[in-house]
Amino acid sequence: MALFESINFFCSTYWFNITSYLGSGGVVMIPILSLSFVMWVLIFNRVVVMRRLFIKNIPRREAGELVRQNRMPDEKYKGANSLLVREFLSRRSGEPALDAFILDEIVVRLIGEMDKYLAIIAVLSGVAPLLGLLGTVVGMMTTFEVITIFGTGNARAMAGGISVALITTQTGLLVSIPGLYMSGFLTRRATNLKHRIAATGFYLKRFLE
Repeated sequence: MALFESINFFCSTYWFNITSYLGSGGVVMIPILSLSFVMWVLIFNRVVVMRRLFIKNIPRREAGELVRQNRMPDEKYKGANSLLVREFLSRRSGEPALDAFILDEIVVRLIGEMDKYLAIIAVLSGVAPLLGLLGTVVGMMTTFEVITIFGTGNARAMAGGISVALITTQTGLLVSIPGLYMSGFLTRRATNLKHRIAATGFYLKRFLE
């Protein structure tokens, strides 16, 4: 019972500190937190998709054998090579020249899908500190208004504007830094997948005769 009360007290105190922190940042915290939520939803989506394309894959040689035998990969394989083979076999015409064009079209489309949402993630992670800077400007304007009305003797009134300036700047950076890191990480992984898909597509052409 005492342990439960301690946990409840800790959670209540922690939640109060978070709400107090967010409230001290003022109205600019709303777009910053909304931006952070959207950015991390997109990041999570890309991480899940790219992880699925990396794991449960089939070797390039096995992909070639499947194309030669006109046989679909096992459903348990969800990787990039498996996806390429599955889509190609579902659209295969039987004419080598036409099949080469079909394979190229599938490769180009899959490569283009690797960049999905990456530009948005990069933009959102770059906009976050700018919103923090906006909060800094708003906070300093509030502080100057207080100084104009009350002078420098009212420290409590001045603290509100300074708090807005500092907290929004800090939050913008806390959102931006991991966002920029994940943007670079996902871009490198997407580049790796592009090379893998392109190489597999080129390899599969020898089995179209």
